[in-house]
Amino acid sequence: MKFPAVVLLSVSLFFTAPIFAALPNVDASGNALPSLAPMLKNVNPAVVNIATFTKREANNPLLNDPFFRHFFDVPEQRQAPQQRQRSAGSGVIVSAADGTVITNHHVINGADEIQVVLNDGRSFAAELVGSDPEVDVAVLKIEANNLTQLSMSNSDDLLVGDFVVAIGNPFGLGQTVTTGVVSALGRTGLGIEGYEDFIQTDASINPGNSGGALVNLRGELVGINTAIIAPAGGNVGIGFAIPINMARASVEQILEHGEVKRGQIGVSIQDVTPELQDAFGLKNGQLGVLVTGVAEKSEAEKAGLKPGDVIVAVDERPTLSAGALRNAIGVRKIGDQVKITIIRDGKEKTVRSRVGSPESGFASTGKAHPLLEGAQFDNNRDGGGVVVARIIPRSPAAASGLQAGDVIIGANRMRVEDLEDFNKAVGRGKESILLHVQRGRGSFYLVIR
Repeated sequence: MKFPAVVLLSVSLFFTAPIFAALPNVDASGNALPSLAPMLKNVNPAVVNIATFTKREANNPLLNDPFFRHFFDVPEQRQAPQQRQRSAGSGVIVSAADGTVITNHHVINGADEIQVVLNDGRSFAAELVGSDPEVDVAVLKIEANNLTQLSMSNSDDLLVGDFVVAIGNPFGLGQTVTTGVVSALGRTGLGIEGYEDFIQTDASINPGNSGGALVNLRGELVGINTAIIAPAGGNVGIGFAIPINMARASVEQILEHGEVKRGQIGVSIQDVTPELQDAFGLKNGQLGVLVTGVAEKSEAEKAGLKPGDVIVAVDERPTLSAGALRNAIGVRKIGDQVKITIIRDGKEKTVRSRVGSPESGFASTGKAHPLLEGAQFDNNRDGGGVVVARIIPRSPAAASGLQAGDVIIGANRMRVEDLEDFNKAVGRGKESILLHVQRGRGSFYLVIR
């Protein structure tokens, strides 16, 4: 299915001072009027504006090429002046005691300097504690007193039709509040993040709202605004927020480890189609995730999962798609126990599995080589080599030229038969990796620098 343009919501504009409007809270007869103002009075100070600065050289990049300067007899020049580019986004204070602010990864990605501007006009330099590009969450710290924090709700309790309020800094205009309802839950397959379980809302969200708060009518944080579908470049009433439960799982690991250590159980999966429903004897309309393979010595194998099992729930929460299953496992910490409900031979069964490390069945080679960060690999069950199981959008692996489904049969002039061979070969690369790739009926070499 082809979606219209999906826009991540940071924006390159300058800040203006916040503007406040006073509204009467009673009518002409003295009767109280419904208003969000009392709730927002407590919430607004916890939502911040974020300015990021990136240094860019102002000269022609050809002048940096020694061969070009020599060939055209261009004299040596002093270092070119640098321009500071400014971008705007939003964030939320979740701990007043230690100045913890959460925002989107794409808001601060590549920034040389980050400034957090509070609702009262104070501005502070922020330290980047860490980020999780797969969920699009980043954690900042500021040294400040008299901060206000937002309490987090249980986003699993959200229902379609619940009223929500989006707060952020659209177009760099200053703090803005919009209202709407939860339009849908569990939105996946948009290709925005590696792990997607979005809250969809019609509360007006625009560029610059990235990292801002989505709150319920009690003023509790239920999501972090992140993207919109914008066929015409502006808001059309389809906005997306990361559920706070998913964001919180990443934030807790970043604060503890400085990074997110995401585990898995070691299965290859695909969505259940109507044809597969018939083939596996499922009830009409039964949805789930088909296990197509189980890695040797993985946690899934230890739990007794088998190819042909259909996973329908994790910890009693339905898994209606492969994306939902990845989310259910991905938010767990390595070592956690999960209860997996499956259908095998037409009968429902429950097994328990531990969440293993990335090496238990799949290899995330971000540790082996940073040029492949964001790619996940599995043993090729149709022959030798390893298959690219998944590419995380906007990751180094996504920029390398690799595609999901590619089969790697060689790396750094070494033949690759399995994940063990692949990790050894990739580990030999320093500043570049040479891959021998099969794609479709052809093969080619790919140099990644």
